[in-house]
Amino acid sequence: KAVYCLIGLNREGIKDLLGMYIGQAESASFWLKVLNDIHQRGVQDILIASMDNLKGLSQAVQAVFPQTKVQLCIVHQIRNSLKYVTKKEYQPVVNDLKQIYQANDIKQREKALARFDEIWSGKYPYIFKSWIENWDKLSLMFEYPQQIKKLMYTTKIIESFNSQLRKVTKSKRVFTNDMALTKLLYLVQLKILEKIAPIASWRQIMAQFIIIFEDRWYQY
Repeated sequence: KAVYCLIGLNREGIKDLLGMYIGQAESASFWLKVLNDIHQRGVQDILIASMDNLKGLSQAVQAVFPQTKVQLCIVHQIRNSLKYVTKKEYQPVVNDLKQIYQANDIKQREKALARFDEIWSGKYPYIFKSWIENWDKLSLMFEYPQQIKKLMYTTKIIESFNSQLRKVTKSKRVFTNDMALTKLLYLVQLKILEKIAPIASWRQIMAQFIIIFEDRWYQY
């Protein structure tokens, strides 16, 4: 089993735990239950959802919150791309991937994609295929200002939270039941959230969100 955590940023730019869910497998039906739960408990809208490419998650988000924009984590996409790259070619592949996700405009990105395809697809066809198949959700960040882009291009916020939970759970591998695990994590997350400060430069970021999502920002 695994514990899946959802972290959100509220209107004040403060990270908050939306829920922790224990499950044996990722699936669209599992995530649909999770998203319906947070919706019923008061989450009315999600502007942008940043996530790993977990099975069924993006479909569930858009089923419950149809206006939500989905951004896949660039860091995880790169890690998955480099799994089977040889040590000798590791850095050249990384450099060519950077040309794709650090491009300044559509023309540069298309040129970088074409170059990567030409150089590496013969040896690592799965890398180019993965980027093309997920491109709509990988490239969403390019539609937003730099400060918002920095918030959404990676799942660093949730990774940091998870790492603090693991510091506690790694010393105790066996739990009598799911509730015992839930109680422990509940107490741990209270301490974590006590120390969390608002996102830096949140007022400026919020002003950008209000312009981009004006109707939805004031709807609830």
